[in-house]
Amino acid sequence: MNAYQITGTSGLTSLHAVHLPDPKPGPGEVLIKIRATCLNYRDYMNVMGIKGVTGPVPRIPCSDGAGEVAEVGEGVSDFQPGDRVVCPFMPSWLDGEYSQHHASQALGGAVDGLLRELAVIAAASLLPVPSHLSLEEAATLPCAAVTAWDALHCRGRLKAGESVLILGTGGVSIFALQFAKLAGARVLATTSCDLKAKRLLELGADAVHNYKTDPDWDKWAVKQTGGLGVDKVIEIGGAETLNRSLKATRFGGHIALIGVLTGTSAEVQTVQILRKGIRLDGIYVGSREMFAEMLAEMSRVKMQPVIDSVFEFSQATAAFQRIASGRHFGKIVIRV
Repeated sequence: MNAYQITGTSGLTSLHAVHLPDPKPGPGEVLIKIRATCLNYRDYMNVMGIKGVTGPVPRIPCSDGAGEVAEVGEGVSDFQPGDRVVCPFMPSWLDGEYSQHHASQALGGAVDGLLRELAVIAAASLLPVPSHLSLEEAATLPCAAVTAWDALHCRGRLKAGESVLILGTGGVSIFALQFAKLAGARVLATTSCDLKAKRLLELGADAVHNYKTDPDWDKWAVKQTGGLGVDKVIEIGGAETLNRSLKATRFGGHIALIGVLTGTSAEVQTVQILRKGIRLDGIYVGSREMFAEMLAEMSRVKMQPVIDSVFEFSQATAAFQRIASGRHFGKIVIRV
């Protein structure tokens, strides 16, 4: 099979097309023809060799993918060749609590990912692709969409009428906007671009702030809520944005810490967490059970992901360059 591997820690030049033996499914496993994969910033960090993120090399990148069943192993009865399926981010995390074991099975980092033509996954992990979604759309879901769902509905316990602040226009933020509006929440959004601001409003954001023209987006968010602060924050920046998120959050509010786009460590104003009684949750995607609940809701309303661009398999490096540019709005897909 054809695949891509990260072969070193020298950035995009370490990503190489390779030819590997075709895998075969064992008992309880399914062989999948991967038809589409999708990039997350984590995948870019892995390829770039960022300390504390990149796993062992050589490694096939990309956690997200969808495809068609090619062959089933002994004892598999839930799927048959031709079925359209999507692979969870951590195939071992079926339900229950998150654990170190599940983290050790995360695709594209701890173990080989899905930027390849064929993959073997345990049948118990897979989910059928809803009929209203293409395989390219389904491939956008395992990391960003499930993360947003976990942050808002599982850990966040979002209620209609609450306010949600999203940062930027990456995959998690856009999915959070879509899910929050479906739940009847008021969504405040930040961006660095007026054109992206217009698109956020078209997707349903109630108010948008350009942090390039006015970096005090925390003060803006507090003002938008009558001086109280927002109920929920989808915090994807990390090091350089967390303190502003703490200031923007109301007493007793919730911050879902998801991304590290601005770095992996920083000085945090912990007194804000204490004084305001803020609940701060680290969100590392979610379980298959959460994924199934999310797919059921998406099917109910025929919700479709926002795709920024689709690249061919031979253009994988260009897809990574697109995510590095920061110009994308929504998800970047690679068609296999």
